[in-house]
Amino acid sequence: MTDQAGQASLREAAIGRAEALYLNDAHPYGCAETTFMTLKGVYGLAEPTDPAAAIALNGGIGYSGGPCGAITGAALAVGMLAEQRIERHDRAKLVARELVHGTMEAFTREHGTVSCKELIGYDLRAPGQHEAFVESGLWREACMSQIRTVVAHLAGLADPAAWEAAVREIEAAHDH
Repeated sequence: MTDQAGQASLREAAIGRAEALYLNDAHPYGCAETTFMTLKGVYGLAEPTDPAAAIALNGGIGYSGGPCGAITGAALAVGMLAEQRIERHDRAKLVARELVHGTMEAFTREHGTVSCKELIGYDLRAPGQHEAFVESGLWREACMSQIRTVVAHLAGLADPAAWEAAVREIEAAHDH
């Protein structure tokens, strides 16, 4: 198992990668894409630079204001990791869902909600609101903080020992 220093280093490297992707001045990637690509890379999953599966998740899924893209993008990566590491599909689903649920709980404790619209205070589908949001620079601070929370919470799962410990904990809670 990776020690605490190794886990911290893994989290820091993942957060650094997320910052490089998200804070790029061209702003090519939203929260969901950034988290998805970052975690795919950390987990060693296929095509870590391909954001395609997450492009419609930004802004709370299609700019609807629903769940934060950092969470939904991470959910895709965690699902992929579970399918890669767990042979039985039903078991992979259980583990992925519980890991994402735990991430949502931690996110809510830190940020107060998982709702994109509540987090940023903009209705991205309303005329001029997306542009106003981008110009506000809020994405650089608030959204990046939310991405950091999610990446820090999940990056450690790249370590097989940490993964196995999380799986054992989830399965023990569901065996009762």
